[in-house]
Amino acid sequence: MSRIYPGMERHFASWKNGGGETAEILCHPEGAGFDDFDWRISTAKVCQSGPFSVFPGIDRVLTVIEGGAMRLRFETGERITCHPDGVPHAFSGEVPCVAELLDEALLDLNLMVRAPLKGAVYQGGDEVAVEGLLAAYLFALKDHCALGLKRHDLQELLLRKTIVPEGTLVLTVRCQL
Repeated sequence: MSRIYPGMERHFASWKNGGGETAEILCHPEGAGFDDFDWRISTAKVCQSGPFSVFPGIDRVLTVIEGGAMRLRFETGERITCHPDGVPHAFSGEVPCVAELLDEALLDLNLMVRAPLKGAVYQGGDEVAVEGLLAAYLFALKDHCALGLKRHDLQELLLRKTIVPEGTLVLTVRCQL
């Protein structure tokens, strides 16, 4: 049986800048801190516009899962608009970034992976291949009785080819190929 990380058991902690809250879902290896994790999955409540923390050597994938939209403005000039029902957005945690809320507060799902590993988030209907796969997790966007999951539960997946069920996301960590 694969491990389930229940959404109902998450505890949110306020950000230092007061602009939101984060709840860590898992960190690998277990007990690792921000300076030595290989990968980390969390959800964040973004309540106001402001800067993102900079994470040298970390690649991020952010997916807005509820609420309003936000625009990410990077020091490089790149801009990304993130909204519910949108696609996951991958970016370097090394590049300074400011988030601008475009309407109401939101909840996002974050996958952070330390180089040389690579992270990705797949949406319903996508095929997830097994090549180079180190870890895979299914995140329920809504209650999924058939899967035995409640809204926002995260479940470890077996490392095999998968078609992502509708109403879920699959987060993966791979060796760089």
